[in-house]
Amino acid sequence: MLNISNSRVSKYIVPKKFSALENVEKKVSGKVLPRIIYTSLILFIIILLLPWTQNIRSNGTVTTLKPNERPQSLNSVIGGQIEQWYVQEGDHVRAGDTILKIKEVKDAYFDEKLLPRTQDQLDFKRESILAYTDKIKTLEEQLIVLRSQRDLKLSQTRIKYQQAGLKVQNDSIGYRAALINFETAQFQYKRQDSLYRSGLKSLTDLETKNLKLQATQAYMVEAKNKWLNSQNELISLQLELSNVQIKFETDFNKIQSDKFSTMSNKLDTETAVSKLENQYSNYAYRNGLYFITAPQNGYITKTTSNGLGETIKAGEEILTIMPSNYNLAVELYVEPIDLPLIKVNEKVRLQFDGWPAIVFSGWPSASYGTYGGKVYAIDQYISSNGKYRVLVSPDPDDNPWPEALRFGSGSSSMMLLSDVPIWYELWRKINGFPPNFYHQQPTKTTKK
Repeated sequence: MLNISNSRVSKYIVPKKFSALENVEKKVSGKVLPRIIYTSLILFIIILLLPWTQNIRSNGTVTTLKPNERPQSLNSVIGGQIEQWYVQEGDHVRAGDTILKIKEVKDAYFDEKLLPRTQDQLDFKRESILAYTDKIKTLEEQLIVLRSQRDLKLSQTRIKYQQAGLKVQNDSIGYRAALINFETAQFQYKRQDSLYRSGLKSLTDLETKNLKLQATQAYMVEAKNKWLNSQNELISLQLELSNVQIKFETDFNKIQSDKFSTMSNKLDTETAVSKLENQYSNYAYRNGLYFITAPQNGYITKTTSNGLGETIKAGEEILTIMPSNYNLAVELYVEPIDLPLIKVNEKVRLQFDGWPAIVFSGWPSASYGTYGGKVYAIDQYISSNGKYRVLVSPDPDDNPWPEALRFGSGSSSMMLLSDVPIWYELWRKINGFPPNFYHQQPTKTTKK
């Protein structure tokens, strides 16, 4: 179009008469500009076809994988007054090193001989237990002797009772014999009296029979009296047998009661011994708490209690220790919409505060100053900030993280996803679509 216009103009215009027109026609800008536009268009198309690594950007802080490797507060188990410091801020301490010493502030522990006196009380109580044990043993022996005496006494009384029973039986037989003799003598006297009245017997014979009757009657009364005395003796022995049983049962119950009382006192003393042992152990353990030691190797970073004579409460923070041996990690927070795209062992590129870096988010291999990491763990619940926490550990296949990196430093990360063309990424960004899922290739593992 430009050439045609010039040819038409040249029919009516003489170029020599118009120098400005001649200068314009001599310039080559009309040819260069289309070339630049075409070249830029081709380069733009080529750039759109270049690969682009999708990623999830997030900010976080440097932390550690294990809780015991993070800064920890050192607290005092008991209340006390600071007596002496053995360290200062910035010092390196080993596990068990003494950090400070405190002294007692409770009047219940002011006694310097508290442990020896508690030990004396404990010894006395233990001796009381031995005394109670000996007393119980003695009472048991008394019970054995008492049982033996009871058995012998009961056997003796039962034998006497049997003898008395036989005597009653014997006296009963004697009484019956005397009664028969009396009845016979009475019959003979009556018959003799009848014969005397008939004149067949003399008065002398009658008086003889009367004397015999009186003698048999006296013998009969004596036999009856003897029989009744035997019965009375039998009843007395029966009462004595019952009294023997009651007496021994009473003595036995008394000794048994003393035994149970002694056993109860022994149990109470054993309870007191157990309490004193517990108290002694608490006193001994408390004495060891006056020296506060380092729980692990680390550095004294900050002291919250200062000076000498300052009173600290039980459980109050004294200082902070940063462990000297730790495995660093990065704590990141991602949006819930990006959480399904993140997997354990997924590659992450990290940039730490204080380390210069040139970052191309779509070309991680072309970035400079970034460090490699792998997703170590993902929280199963959402954090208070509405995001999910992700822990990233160093990638063993990449360059090691800086040695000067410290706990709490800031960082920014790129979690690498799929490789897509740039035009696709621009189209995804314009439409607000989420990134593609990153399917990690399974790795071969060997069984041990």
